[in-house]
Amino acid sequence: MAPRRSRLAGEFKLRKVLRNIHGQIDNELKPAMQKAADRILESMKERVPRSDRADAGGHAVDALEAYVSKSGLDAQIGLRGLKDNRRYFYLKFLEYGTKGYTGGQRAGNRRQRDTNKTDGSHFFGKHPDIPARPAHPWLRPAFDVNREFVLADIKAAVTSTLKRASQELGNG
Repeated sequence: MAPRRSRLAGEFKLRKVLRNIHGQIDNELKPAMQKAADRILESMKERVPRSDRADAGGHAVDALEAYVSKSGLDAQIGLRGLKDNRRYFYLKFLEYGTKGYTGGQRAGNRRQRDTNKTDGSHFFGKHPDIPARPAHPWLRPAFDVNREFVLADIKAAVTSTLKRASQELGNG
């Protein structure tokens, strides 16, 4: 569920330069990126809706994590790994909401299935009414709230790293 990174016009060249610098000197980008990722992660954890049910977001909050690559050029925040994504699949329904289903109607006047709806232990009837659930966004708002702070910190780290690299590598 981690948001994808955007590609700006000069970003490819800058990433290449920073990756090469990372191999030669210690950069300040990874600590700045880790700080930004942790800040967004804490904001996410505060915004995940919780209820009295144990499976409705309470345990999923513990599965959210922030990962920053060795070079500090990439960060992933949210659910990581196939196991957690499968276990906490319902977080997307909390984030975006659900459409719902009225049992007596079907789109386009198509025939309805005459079999019973069951999950093995509960019987829902032939045409159950499933209520729509409202969206409770927590992923994007966590990023939006921290956007200015994160961008300022990362910009300062990139500027500082490039300045230090030009002095050390230019003189060496």
